[in-house]
Amino acid sequence: QVQVVESGGGLVQPGGSLRLSCATSGFTFSNYWMYWVRQAPGKGLEWVSAISRGLGITNYADSVKGRFTISRDNAKNTVYLQMNNLKPEDTAVYYCAADRRGGIGRAEYDYRGQGTQVTVSP
Repeated sequence: QVQVVESGGGLVQPGGSLRLSCATSGFTFSNYWMYWVRQAPGKGLEWVSAISRGLGITNYADSVKGRFTISRDNAKNTVYLQMNNLKPEDTAVYYCAADRRGGIGRAEYDYRGQGTQVTVSP
Protein backbone atom coordinates (compact mmCIF):
# COMPACT_ATOMS: atom_id res chain seq x y z
CA GLN A 1 0.00 0.00 0.00
CA VAL A 2 0.99 3.63 -0.35
CA GLN A 3 3.07 5.14 2.44
CA VAL A 4 4.09 8.77 2.81
CA VAL A 5 6.06 9.40 5.99
CA GLU A 6 7.47 12.78 7.04
CA SER A 7 10.26 13.23 9.54
CA GLY A 8 12.67 15.90 10.76
CA GLY A 9 10.36 18.31 12.49
CA GLY A 10 11.03 19.77 15.92
CA LEU A 11 11.54 22.87 17.99
CA VAL A 12 14.00 25.45 16.70
CA GLN A 13 14.85 29.04 17.57
CA PRO A 14 14.18 31.88 15.13
CA GLY A 15 16.93 32.02 12.55
CA GLY A 16 17.61 28.32 12.86
CA SER A 17 17.37 25.52 10.31
CA LEU A 18 15.63 22.20 9.91
CA ARG A 19 15.61 19.60 7.16
CA LEU A 20 12.41 17.69 6.60
CA SER A 21 12.38 14.34 4.83
CA CYS A 22 9.51 12.45 3.26
CA ALA A 23 9.98 8.77 2.52
CA THR A 24 7.48 7.18 0.18
CA SER A 25 6.56 3.76 -1.11
CA GLY A 26 3.75 2.03 -2.96
CA PHE A 27 3.68 4.24 -6.05
CA THR A 28 6.08 5.17 -8.85
CA PHE A 29 7.73 8.15 -7.17
CA SER A 30 9.50 9.43 -10.26
CA ASN A 31 6.15 9.86 -12.07
CA TYR A 32 4.75 12.20 -9.43
CA TRP A 33 5.08 15.85 -8.59
CA MET A 34 5.94 16.21 -4.93
CA TYR A 35 4.78 18.95 -2.60
CA TRP A 36 5.21 20.37 0.85
CA VAL A 37 2.17 22.02 2.39
CA ARG A 38 1.63 23.26 5.92
CA GLN A 39 -1.14 24.07 8.35
CA ALA A 40 -0.63 26.58 11.12
CA PRO A 41 -2.81 26.49 14.24
CA GLY A 42 -6.30 27.73 13.45
CA LYS A 43 -5.55 28.22 9.75
CA GLY A 44 -6.16 26.36 6.53
CA LEU A 45 -3.74 24.33 4.47
CA GLU A 46 -1.05 26.46 2.81
CA TRP A 47 0.99 25.34 -0.17
CA VAL A 48 4.72 25.80 0.51
CA SER A 49 6.71 24.27 -2.33
CA ALA A 50 6.56 21.90 -5.28
CA ILE A 51 9.02 19.95 -7.37
CA SER A 52 8.10 18.50 -10.73
CA ARG A 53 8.75 15.02 -12.02
CA GLY A 54 11.33 14.75 -14.76
CA LEU A 55 13.40 17.94 -14.71
CA GLY A 56 12.73 18.61 -11.03
CA ILE A 57 11.59 22.19 -11.59
CA THR A 58 10.89 23.88 -8.26
CA ASN A 59 8.37 26.44 -7.10
CA TYR A 60 7.93 28.24 -3.79
CA ALA A 61 5.35 30.29 -2.00
CA ASP A 62 6.43 33.92 -1.64
CA SER A 63 6.50 33.51 2.14
CA VAL A 64 9.35 30.99 1.98
CA LYS A 65 11.17 31.95 -1.21
CA GLY A 66 14.90 32.36 -0.60
CA ARG A 67 14.74 30.49 2.71
CA PHE A 68 13.41 27.02 1.84
CA THR A 69 14.76 24.55 -0.72
CA ILE A 70 12.89 21.50 -2.00
CA SER A 71 14.73 18.57 -3.53
CA ARG A 72 14.06 14.97 -4.46
CA ASP A 73 16.01 11.74 -4.73
CA ASN A 74 14.23 9.42 -7.11
CA ALA A 75 16.57 6.55 -6.25
CA LYS A 76 15.44 6.77 -2.62
CA ASN A 77 11.80 7.72 -3.32
CA THR A 78 12.31 10.63 -0.96
CA VAL A 79 11.67 14.36 -1.06
CA TYR A 80 13.31 16.91 1.21
CA LEU A 81 12.64 20.42 2.44
CA GLN A 82 15.63 22.38 3.72
CA MET A 83 14.37 25.25 5.83
CA ASN A 84 16.76 28.06 6.76
CA ASN A 85 16.29 31.32 8.63
CA LEU A 86 13.12 30.02 10.21
CA LYS A 87 10.60 32.48 11.58
CA PRO A 88 7.88 32.07 14.22
CA GLU A 89 5.27 32.34 11.46
CA ASP A 90 6.70 29.14 9.94
CA THR A 91 5.29 27.23 12.91
CA ALA A 92 2.92 24.61 11.50
CA VAL A 93 2.38 20.96 10.79
CA TYR A 94 4.22 20.23 7.56
CA TYR A 95 2.79 17.65 5.19
CA CYS A 96 4.36 15.93 2.22
CA ALA A 97 2.05 15.23 -0.71
CA ALA A 98 2.21 13.58 -4.12
CA ASP A 99 0.15 14.11 -7.22
CA ARG A 100 0.30 12.52 -10.67
CA ARG A 101 -1.40 15.50 -12.35
CA GLY A 102 1.14 18.05 -11.17
CA GLY A 103 1.08 21.83 -11.25
CA ILE A 104 1.18 24.36 -8.44
CA GLY A 105 -1.56 25.71 -6.22
CA ARG A 106 -3.35 22.40 -5.99
CA ALA A 107 -6.15 21.97 -3.44
CA GLU A 108 -6.08 18.18 -3.58
CA TYR A 109 -3.39 15.56 -3.86
CA ASP A 110 -3.37 11.87 -4.67
CA TYR A 111 -1.46 11.05 -1.48
CA ARG A 112 -0.53 12.94 1.67
CA GLY A 113 1.34 11.99 4.82
CA GLN A 114 0.41 12.44 8.47
CA GLY A 115 2.64 15.46 8.93
CA THR A 116 5.50 16.56 11.14
CA GLN A 117 5.34 19.44 13.61
CA VAL A 118 7.70 22.39 13.19
CA THR A 119 7.76 24.92 16.01
CA VAL A 120 9.84 28.09 15.77
CA SER A 121 10.11 29.79 19.14
CA PRO A 122 12.78 31.53 21.27
